[in-house]
Amino acid sequence: MPLPQSLVDQARAHSEGTTEPAEPRNAATVVLMRAGDAGPEVYLLRRHRVMEFAGGMAVFPGGGVDPRDFDSSVAWAGPSPTAWAERLGVEEELARAIVCAAVRETFEESGVLLAGESADTVVADTTGADWETDREALESRELSMTDFLTRRGLVLRTDLLGAWSGWLTPTFEPRRYRTWFFVAVLPEGQVTRDVSTESTEVLWLPAAEALRRAESGELMMLPPTYLTCLEVLQHPDPDAVLAAAGARDVAMFMPEVVADGEEFVLSRPPHLDPLLRERFG
Repeated sequence: MPLPQSLVDQARAHSEGTTEPAEPRNAATVVLMRAGDAGPEVYLLRRHRVMEFAGGMAVFPGGGVDPRDFDSSVAWAGPSPTAWAERLGVEEELARAIVCAAVRETFEESGVLLAGESADTVVADTTGADWETDREALESRELSMTDFLTRRGLVLRTDLLGAWSGWLTPTFEPRRYRTWFFVAVLPEGQVTRDVSTESTEVLWLPAAEALRRAESGELMMLPPTYLTCLEVLQHPDPDAVLAAAGARDVAMFMPEVVADGEEFVLSRPPHLDPLLRERFG
């Protein structure tokens, strides 16, 4: 989509050296999926319009890495932090924090918890009042993920996550994030809830319908969200998406402003060009 002139001017000013790039904050987001008659369905939150970053946009659950996500004593199951470090291309300490943040933010913003009592079990229900109390304490940072899991006798099920992609906010943006995108299937028995304090609405939509609404202007999306929905749509069901994650390149991609005829657009990863040509001709 063509960029608004204000964003083009902002990028031009930055290229001329009138602004300094902000330091990006590490973040994680999770594409939560469930099976549907029309293929994978995705869980989206519509952020408050007044929010400084992505106001009014439909986004996946996620947020910034918190200092307490670095706690090395967090209960863990699935691929080791070392394995995740290799997969994400970062140091082990940061890899542990990114994965922890992905699970924590998903619980905080959807009520879905990717954890279990052992490496082969998953919590079946998180809708009780006691779970909500813990979720709110995590969200307010009164409770750490490590203490939350320890008290409940749970371990992070990191094997339920698949690393999907990496997106770095352009240098001309005043608020920047280095975000790792993950995919996960909604655990059996669990349900999503409208619990996020940062959103005005939550939606379960078939990936195809999410794209249609974005293209018609009914739903505003940042490019990474739209393009991720487009890729998810290429698979028949959530399990196939999760299986495909293992072969994905998750190196960070930073969009840049490029000319498209007389208009300007943001660049995208080259491997997505065939999908976009197929969709738009």
